[in-house]
Amino acid sequence: MKEDIYDINYYDYDLPEELIAQTPLKDRSSSKLLVLDKNTGELKGEVFKNIVNYLKLGDTLVLNDTKVIPARLIGVKESTGAVIELLLLKNIQGDEWEVLSRPQKRLHVTDTVSFGEGQLKAVVTEKFNDGITHVKLEYNGILYEILDELGTMPLPPYIHEKLSDQDRYQTVYAKNIGSAAAPTAGLHFTKELLEEIKSIGVDIEYVTLHVGLGTFRPVTESNVLNHEMHSEFYMISKSVADKLNLAKKEKRRIIAVGTTSTRTLESNITKYGEFKECRENTSIFIYPGYEFKGIDALITNFHLPKSTLVMLVSALAGRDNIINAYKYAVDNKYRFFSFGDAMFITNDINSK
Repeated sequence: MKEDIYDINYYDYDLPEELIAQTPLKDRSSSKLLVLDKNTGELKGEVFKNIVNYLKLGDTLVLNDTKVIPARLIGVKESTGAVIELLLLKNIQGDEWEVLSRPQKRLHVTDTVSFGEGQLKAVVTEKFNDGITHVKLEYNGILYEILDELGTMPLPPYIHEKLSDQDRYQTVYAKNIGSAAAPTAGLHFTKELLEEIKSIGVDIEYVTLHVGLGTFRPVTESNVLNHEMHSEFYMISKSVADKLNLAKKEKRRIIAVGTTSTRTLESNITKYGEFKECRENTSIFIYPGYEFKGIDALITNFHLPKSTLVMLVSALAGRDNIINAYKYAVDNKYRFFSFGDAMFITNDINSK
């Protein structure tokens, strides 16, 4: 029934906790890959490195080149010695940052939190709800070098294992610093695999969307239309916009790597009617009923039950096809979420 598509429970599925991947695989491209034909619902089990067999000359692959900030900082409140954790969320301007602070109740405006024996200090300037705090950072030198030394990767709340290699929560092509979370579909690519894809005549292009923590925020509304979508900054260069417009004109496939690339492309083409150079924020919410204007296919991970990301993939492939694919993945012990396996939602399931 049509009204069901707005019920949050429509996007629920059973997931045994042991299938939530806690650590990345040693070899990025050896993850499983579930290929889903979005038109027929047909499924095919694969290995990720074989994605090259499902791509063809003239395809355009669009990746998000954002780089995760090692933004989780543990410090002490100077006046009392209380342990405080800050998670840098967004650079407001200059050295002013929006952060998530824990425990926020111990912080007051003008308090100073010190990290690394004073190498970095955060002075509280404003407090908001849900742990959101504004701080002014004080330091000598280059901030991102200091964060590399003092900070750790802000892993999602469902990952409880410590990450031994921080680079495994970055894509191999990460370039533009600014994310609080990795665009995880891209974690499966190695430099060698990207070269192999390029060698068959696939055009690889990069956009940037800085992933915010809102990507992990659960939908608490029973009616999905009442959900307030988070805002994230994205940018597309003129050369990339021109190449994407040409691909559209020539009816060549545009394949997004990840929901962040999808949201970037769909936001842009929905607003401007074609792909256009820009630097702006988007809060696009894609759920069934949405008509895709930018992308033809999607490489993505397996997402949390009742999340906006399950709604996005349901909009592309049909909710029944997605739930069926997720059931197949559970039955076949696929690994789920950020460090988990991948899915290719395509209009042509036949490999070369």
